[in-house]
Amino acid sequence: MKQTDQEIFATDKASYVPVFNRYKIVLDHGEGVYVWDNNGRKYIDFLGGIAVNVLGHAYKPLVDAVAEQAGKLIHCSNLYYTQAQADAAAKLVKLSGLGKAFFGNSGAEANEGAIKIARKYAHAIDPEKSQIITAWNSFHGRTLATLTATGQPHYQEGVGPLPAGFDYVHYNDIEELESLMSDKTAAVMLETIQGEGGVYTPENDYLKKVRALCDKHHALLIFDEIQAGIGRSGKFFAYEKYGVKPDIVTLAKGLAGGVPIGAFIVTDEVAAAFKPGDHGTTFGGNPLACAAANVVLDTVPQAEFLHNVETVGLYFKDKLAALKDKYPTLIKEVRGTGLILGAELTSAEHGRDIVNDCLEKGAIINCTVGKVLRFIPPLIITQEQVDEVVAVLDEVLRKYA
Repeated sequence: MKQTDQEIFATDKASYVPVFNRYKIVLDHGEGVYVWDNNGRKYIDFLGGIAVNVLGHAYKPLVDAVAEQAGKLIHCSNLYYTQAQADAAAKLVKLSGLGKAFFGNSGAEANEGAIKIARKYAHAIDPEKSQIITAWNSFHGRTLATLTATGQPHYQEGVGPLPAGFDYVHYNDIEELESLMSDKTAAVMLETIQGEGGVYTPENDYLKKVRALCDKHHALLIFDEIQAGIGRSGKFFAYEKYGVKPDIVTLAKGLAGGVPIGAFIVTDEVAAAFKPGDHGTTFGGNPLACAAANVVLDTVPQAEFLHNVETVGLYFKDKLAALKDKYPTLIKEVRGTGLILGAELTSAEHGRDIVNDCLEKGAIINCTVGKVLRFIPPLIITQEQVDEVVAVLDEVLRKYA
């Protein structure tokens, strides 16, 4: 029997660890860029499961692939080969230009594996070569190592002692990075585009300069593309926009269009640091997740698909810039590229209120770091759907102007 919202809220409150500030709606189903709640009300989804539902909701080829694979083999462990996993790994290697891929279950697992293999590789050069440098305002995950890599101290409070060997620099400050690096640096780990930290893009050939410093100190360059990858920037990998290739890149979120999966991809030289037994996973790269990933990997890299991301992204950014001009006391700056966009508010006073008001009017958006309206919708959105969301935003912002 279908429960009411209030019954579901009560069950959740009694049974689920209270780590989420949930919005008071129960989502029931979706199609394309729209979702419907438990009461049949329709919403346009410009959060996309936090950059996960890249092909929208109920995308038929994805649904069919998952159903077909579930009817054959959901799981068999990584002691055996499956075609779905081999195919997905081969596609990632070809798209990245790197050497080998490994599948986990999440972005945190992907980053944990990247940190681990970077340390293992560096240890063979010098047992004291262990420093990992990340950026302030970054977000890399919630395991203890990835939480330590995350340059936001409030996430780390009360769970110490944290793993040693991590240092932080300000994103886009190449001089600060240079001052911290030495031959004891194992890796520099950066989000190619900072997402959760406020949608910051690299400036002034920053990533090329980081690459040069890593080469100078024989350190690995790790790009975390868990949010910015899988076509979100308008390129399959965001680093392609900036003319830099990493030694390791991590992916998750949109990689299987909603089915949990994570991956790290490394050069052949780095891959050789791991031997059988050095790393592993029970569920990672299972046939079901990889069948879903193969649909994404066959769809998103297509030139026409990525062109749509770039075209609609530019259109959306222009519309957000127009709102900034219309409401200068509310919007400070518009940032981002492709379909990872942010509108920074002049203060954090109304961030959550704006999200709630948009939700009330049928538009799902997000506010990160208290004052950046973040837009990471399905990559299939149209200009007409951008107009739909912008009209809601305009109406809501008018209330606070």
